[in-house]
Amino acid sequence: MKNKRRDFLKLTGLTGLGLAGGMLNGLTAAAPENPAATIPGMDPESLAASVADQELNMIGAYGPWANGLIEKKLPSLSFRNPKYKKAKKWQTIARKSFADKLSMPDIGGTPKVTVHKQYSFDGLHVEELSWQLPYGPPTQAILLKPLDAKGPLPGILGFHDHGGNKYMGTRKITRTSDNIPAFQQYHYDHYYEKMVWANDLAKRGYVVLVADAFAFGSRRVLVEDVPERIRGGLTNKDPENPENIKAYNEWASNHEDIMAKSLFSAGTTWPGVFLAEDQKALDVLCAREDVDASRVGCGGLSGGGLRTVMMGGMDPRIKCAVCVGFMTTWKDFILYKCFTHTWMVYVPLSPNELDFPDIMGLRVPLPTLVLNNSEDQLFTPSEMEKADTILKEIYTKAGAAENYKCSFHPGFHKFDFKMQTEAFDWFDKWLKA
Repeated sequence: MKNKRRDFLKLTGLTGLGLAGGMLNGLTAAAPENPAATIPGMDPESLAASVADQELNMIGAYGPWANGLIEKKLPSLSFRNPKYKKAKKWQTIARKSFADKLSMPDIGGTPKVTVHKQYSFDGLHVEELSWQLPYGPPTQAILLKPLDAKGPLPGILGFHDHGGNKYMGTRKITRTSDNIPAFQQYHYDHYYEKMVWANDLAKRGYVVLVADAFAFGSRRVLVEDVPERIRGGLTNKDPENPENIKAYNEWASNHEDIMAKSLFSAGTTWPGVFLAEDQKALDVLCAREDVDASRVGCGGLSGGGLRTVMMGGMDPRIKCAVCVGFMTTWKDFILYKCFTHTWMVYVPLSPNELDFPDIMGLRVPLPTLVLNNSEDQLFTPSEMEKADTILKEIYTKAGAAENYKCSFHPGFHKFDFKMQTEAFDWFDKWLKA
């Protein structure tokens, strides 16, 4: 068992096939039908070994010491701390401190939205939108709502996943045409059980807005915009070619180190930047006349689950949050699973004050659903369960136990039909009542 786990770590480390924000970095347009089965060390037996043999950790002999820095004490700003009695007073203190750690950039007020196209598709009204932030290329977005919609509807900010695929953003969870490339269909098939969840949720009576996240899709870093010495020989020629997409995604995965260092050097953090940009998307959604801004939710898988944790915890306009495939503890990141995750997770110094689930707990008593996969490759089962215990404790202490739910579904990292059904029903319960 130990040797198998060592082989697993060695292979993933040497080949660069780490997991990022919820999916395999190396899985892209040209990926085979069952990628996990063809990657050394990612077979079910090796995955089980990596979970079972936890006396080893990512930093060897330094692991117990590093974990001990936070393991032996309750995070100072957790609501579980006995010194905090009133949730509202605690929220004010904890959110302010976490905002300081995030160091979110000031990117102005609600951006001016350009509507490029409006049309109907699959029983939905579709709008192709964009807005310009103070930096970078315009943010492209897709808005979906029922064709026969009358009156303001509840709104959902749909967060696309990371997927080790920065070439795509909104296209991962929306569909606006019958003619789509094979690599887009693959993403639906493999991670969403062939479903296009943003479209399906809109059909249930929601205005759903999906925007490209920072460094994805329209917001991705273009190789022609960086020095030639770090381009890896790539060009932007024929960008929709699957082989070129694969090459770009591999390059973008390696570029995360550079981006993270640059953001830290600029006095901000990656989570701070994507939260600031996601809040501009929320501004756009809430400003629409066809949206009831008092009934707005958010959700997403993996990297989208991470964005849900940050947005749900920090913005009280989110009345209902559904985090899919991204709930664990800082211990999991310290010892076992940091190699499976993107730089977008980390907020320096925050573990001293809040464990990872405490961030989502900042929204108590507002409704929260967490959906986990029992065999998720990205997290350790015991730490997913511990995160659930932490959130239950927070909601129970606040007198809102009925507003929190966590479910474990069988299988690897995904947001399949059963999970989507549970998520949609949760939104209905709290946003349509």
